[in-house]
Amino acid sequence: MPSLSEAHTPGIDFTALAQRVKAWGTELGFAKVGIAGVELDADEARLLAWLEQGRHGSMDYMQRHGTKRSRPAELQPGTVRVISARMNYFPDGVDANAAWHTLGEGERAYVARYALGRDYHKLIRGRLQKLADRIAAATGPFGYRAFTDSAPVLEKALARNAGLGWIGKHTLLLDRDAGSWFFLGELYTDLPLPIDEPSTAHCGTCTRCIDVCPTRAITGPYQLDARRCIAYLTIESKDAIPEDLRPLIGNRVFGCDDCQLVCPWNKFAQPTREEDFAPRHALDHVKLIELFAWTENEFLKKTEGMPIRRAGYAGFMRNVAVALGNAPPSPEVIDALNARVDDPSPLVREHVAWALAEQTAKAAKA
Repeated sequence: MPSLSEAHTPGIDFTALAQRVKAWGTELGFAKVGIAGVELDADEARLLAWLEQGRHGSMDYMQRHGTKRSRPAELQPGTVRVISARMNYFPDGVDANAAWHTLGEGERAYVARYALGRDYHKLIRGRLQKLADRIAAATGPFGYRAFTDSAPVLEKALARNAGLGWIGKHTLLLDRDAGSWFFLGELYTDLPLPIDEPSTAHCGTCTRCIDVCPTRAITGPYQLDARRCIAYLTIESKDAIPEDLRPLIGNRVFGCDDCQLVCPWNKFAQPTREEDFAPRHALDHVKLIELFAWTENEFLKKTEGMPIRRAGYAGFMRNVAVALGNAPPSPEVIDALNARVDDPSPLVREHVAWALAEQTAKAAKA
C-alpha cells in the first residue's frame, strides 16, 4: 500500500480525470463509480446514537474504531475525496422467484445470495488496485488506500454522497436503475477530484422491507437493530441464538435477503458479469441434512475462498441445527440431529438439543 504524499497536481485537469476514472471503473467490471467528499457529520451523529443504544450487539469493534468510520482522514491521513464503486453480485440465472422457492422448502438451506460464490473482498480490492494503478499512470504517484468492507468505513453513506444510490428504509443502498444487489468498494485519495451530486431517496411510502423482516430487526424506517437481524445472528454473532428468535430464522443458515427480495426496485437489478459469484456446491438449493453431515475438513475445503467461512464451522453447524429444528418433521431430520447430540462443540450441542425438542413436538402433533 503506497504511503500518502502530496499529489503532483500542476497541469492536471481533475474534471477530465474524474470522467476517466469512472470510465476505467466500468472497464474493470464496476457497474458505476462516483466521487464523494469526506464530510459525514450527520451520519456520524446517527452512528453514535445507534452505538449508544447498543444495537450493534457484540460487534464491539464498531465502538473501538471511534470516529475513524465517519472521518475518512482519521483512518487514512490526507484523504480529501472518496472514489466509491459498486459491483453487481446477483448470480445470473438465479432469480428472485428461485430464492423465494428455496425459502419455502423447509428441508433446504437458504444462503444469502452474496455468499453463494467467491468471497468478494479480494476480487473487489484487486479491481480497486487496478483502478489506482491507472490513475497513477495518468497523474504520477498519489495517496490512496482501497477498502471493501475491510475497515471502519461508512461505505453506504459515502456511496450515497457519490451518487451511487440512496439508503433505503432497510438501511441498504438502493439505486433506481440497479436495485440493491451489489457490493461496494472505495478508494480513499488525496486527489481533489470534483464531487458528484448525492442521490435522493425514492422509497416513498413503501414499507415492504419493514413488513417482511422475519425477526422484526427493522424497527422502523432507516432503523436496524442488529441484535435481531438474521445476518448478524448467523454470521457475526459467535454466541447462542436467542431461543425466541430461532423459530423465526426458518431455513436461513447464512444471512438473509428477504428485505431485498421484496423490494420493488430490485426488478431493475442486473445480474453480475463475474463468474466467480456463481453458486458453488449447489448452495443455492442444497438440503440441510447434507450440510449437517459435513465434517470440519469438508466445511473448510468446500468453503475455501467463500464468505461462508466467516461463520466458522461451529457457528455454521449451529445455524443448520436451528434450520433443522424448523424443518418439516421427518425421521431423516431426527436421525441427522441425533448424530450430533454429542458434538464436541457446546454451542452446537445446545442448538441440536433445541432442534430435537422442536422436531419431537411437531412429530407428536402430526
